[in-house]
Amino acid sequence: MPGQRIDIHTHAMPEQAVAVMAARGFKPTGGYKISVRWTPEAALAYMDRQEIAAQLVSMPMTFGGSPDDPEFGTRLTRMINEGHAELIAKHPDRFGAFASLPGDGPEQALAEIAYALDELGLDGVVLTSNVLGHYFGDPHLEPVLAELARRQVPVFVHPVDCPYIDVLGFGRPSSIVEFPFDTARNITNALYTGVFRRHPGLRLILAHCGGVLPMLGWRIGEHTVMGRGPDDADIDPAHVADVLRGLYYETALAGSRNSLLPTLEVTSSDHILFGTDWPAAPEPTVELNIANLTSFDGFTKEELQGVERDNALRLFPRFA
Repeated sequence: MPGQRIDIHTHAMPEQAVAVMAARGFKPTGGYKISVRWTPEAALAYMDRQEIAAQLVSMPMTFGGSPDDPEFGTRLTRMINEGHAELIAKHPDRFGAFASLPGDGPEQALAEIAYALDELGLDGVVLTSNVLGHYFGDPHLEPVLAELARRQVPVFVHPVDCPYIDVLGFGRPSSIVEFPFDTARNITNALYTGVFRRHPGLRLILAHCGGVLPMLGWRIGEHTVMGRGPDDADIDPAHVADVLRGLYYETALAGSRNSLLPTLEVTSSDHILFGTDWPAAPEPTVELNIANLTSFDGFTKEELQGVERDNALRLFPRFA
């Protein structure tokens, strides 16, 4: 029988989209192999084993066109979102989805936001920590962030390789440190370029408790006084603290004290959500992370209930 947890960080790909990606030679970002093939049946069985009532699936990559197929990203993204909608239609109480957006340009992304949210009825949007090299604060993403802020839709921010991963990655899986760094890099750039001043309606959920961002929170704020770039926004430590406090943070691969203690320094327990990163994270790792989370002495019983379920219901009330 399903439990009560709501898992907002799990990854799924419709079969048709998997075939299209394989034909183009795409591989999972991060440099490691996923040991379990996602299917609805495998996901439901996994959810029951881990006391998960519902999952919000997402595809943690951005796809763009190429000279030989300029509309590839837009076409594949539409296929992914329609596949997610079909999954939800079959299992409305067990699955939700963050809509993917194409990386072909702002117009294509805006069109997909409207289609995925207004016609397909998906639950939110997933954005990668850089969108084919564009970070939050880049003018390329400004229309997209403005629309997401206007709608106040939950936006799951998932890390991907930075553009210089060949130099910085040392040949290791990016999930070790580069993913947490790119999340922090993205949100820091958003802060310093004034994204949250311009778009206060943004409702961002950061994967993996924001990576290294919470630990660097005070430092990032204080550097608004010590020195900013010549084109940076006029922000101060209070603005940085307010933004970090208002973000949401999820616990996939981040359920230990190492991640939770810094996160609770920048926000409160009602802004922390449950996530597992399955099947990218193997089930034994998920179980260890859940054990760390549920044994953490920094939460009261009521706060842990919030992390595992109630906080997500405020963002996704249909699962109530």
